[in-house]
Amino acid sequence: MLPRDELLKQVENRESLTRVIDRAEQAIRTWEVTLSDFLSPPELIEAETVFKRLTDIHLSAWGGYPQAERQRLAIARAELPLDQAPVALLNIAGNFLFDPATHRDFLGAMLGAGIVRDKVGDIIVLGERGAQALVVPEMVDFLAMSLTQVRSVPVKTQQIDLAQLKVREPKKKEMTTVEASLRLDAIASAGFGMSRSKMADMIGAGDVRVNWKSVTQSSHALKTGDLVAIRGKGRLQIGDVSVTKKQRYRVDLTRFV
Repeated sequence: MLPRDELLKQVENRESLTRVIDRAEQAIRTWEVTLSDFLSPPELIEAETVFKRLTDIHLSAWGGYPQAERQRLAIARAELPLDQAPVALLNIAGNFLFDPATHRDFLGAMLGAGIVRDKVGDIIVLGERGAQALVVPEMVDFLAMSLTQVRSVPVKTQQIDLAQLKVREPKKKEMTTVEASLRLDAIASAGFGMSRSKMADMIGAGDVRVNWKSVTQSSHALKTGDLVAIRGKGRLQIGDVSVTKKQRYRVDLTRFV
């Protein structure tokens, strides 16, 4: 069996990682591919980091489309091939013109129907037409019967083909900033186009994530490859970093909105 205690040392998402280890041990024992439920980005990164230490197990992550935040893991012995973990797409259709619903509203209605968060992947809100939700396949029939209302709006919930997923490619904006340091508040304020004081407030409030982990210190130092995310404002990828003649940092940034 796997060195469970060693793998769980200093992990932040201990409960979800324990479940992934359970699936991995099942995969080793049965010589079959096992599946996790949906993992959040921090859980996914931590699971992939932990399992890099092992040579007898490999993982494949998939959430229904390439940019999906929440993804499932397919887990198998290293000798076995891996396909993408199965996901199903639900269309939640209703007339939300006079009672607009948010991501939180659709998620709340699904949880209120009686399923747990881990069974739901990304939710794509389609404005007045409703939303699409990625779920584990075994929840499709239950939600088709149980999810009949979101806010005050009656909805029809049914499975549709993944090819009908309405996800737009994120828009990219390339930019370069020159800063005295690589502090999170300095780089992020330049990348997201807001004052440094406002950015510092958001960081202190826990609204800013670096590589999907919440960071509450404005002085946190960024490096090439880091991803800074703020809910509702998009993501910022840290590119090449170089030092100018005046010993300042020139940083290439890509903002995704």
